[in-house]
Amino acid sequence: MTIAITGASGQLGRLVADQLLETVDPAEVVLLTRDPAKLADYAARGADIRAADFGEPEELTEAFAGVERVLLISTDVVGARVEGHRAAIDTAAKAGVRHIAYTSVPGPTPDNPAGVVPDHAATEEALRESGLAWTMLRNNLYADMQVDAIAQAATSGQLVTNIGDGGAAYVTRADCAAVAVGVLTGEGHEGQAYDVTGPQAYTAADLAELAGEQSGTPVAVVQVDDDAYTAGLVAAGLPDFIAPLLTSFGAATRLGKLATVTDVVERVGGRKPTPLNALV
Repeated sequence: MTIAITGASGQLGRLVADQLLETVDPAEVVLLTRDPAKLADYAARGADIRAADFGEPEELTEAFAGVERVLLISTDVVGARVEGHRAAIDTAAKAGVRHIAYTSVPGPTPDNPAGVVPDHAATEEALRESGLAWTMLRNNLYADMQVDAIAQAATSGQLVTNIGDGGAAYVTRADCAAVAVGVLTGEGHEGQAYDVTGPQAYTAADLAELAGEQSGTPVAVVQVDDDAYTAGLVAAGLPDFIAPLLTSFGAATRLGKLATVTDVVERVGGRKPTPLNALV
């Protein structure tokens, strides 16, 4: 069985590749990237490195040749990636791919204000309509990305947030990779939508406690509305298009869209999920 990973040179892609190469014969692993030179180290380990640009259909056809299962890692062009995802799905189907696992988001429904939801919902719909077997990997927010925010709160003595009383079951990229490998190498995952989460939903109070443990002094939670939160992020130097996206994740957390805790990491990924407090 030949397994391909799109976006294999990215942070998640490399983690999946590392775990996959420890699980199956490297000759069965195809790593797809726009720049094959970035994956020279994996070529040395026996993986098949192929060029793949979602905007180049002919290149995609060659990239998916002989592949049975694909991990489609969502691209990072939020708001402009559905066309590329659809091209990858359509080309994969024509090339004979049988099963695609896709990295999505928890609760990709219209009532979820997270800014990434429309892209993921449209891609999930395209997968369901493709005729291929599919698995949705609805990864929670990455725990890895909370480390800096906690460190900043520890330094300033304040955790400024718009999540209200909500919580998020932050999950590490490595745990997401383990689940992806479990799906790609296992059986019985077709037609499943998995919420991939850490072992606990962390509230603002929990995050402030972690920051306080880091600094040795109490850290106060400062709740602000969405507009004020966005303005604060922009004032801190974040790009105008990133700040509203981060604010939207806070709004989703506030509404409980990211609070569900599951056993998917252990059940499908075969490992105990890593709690956020292990990273800080």
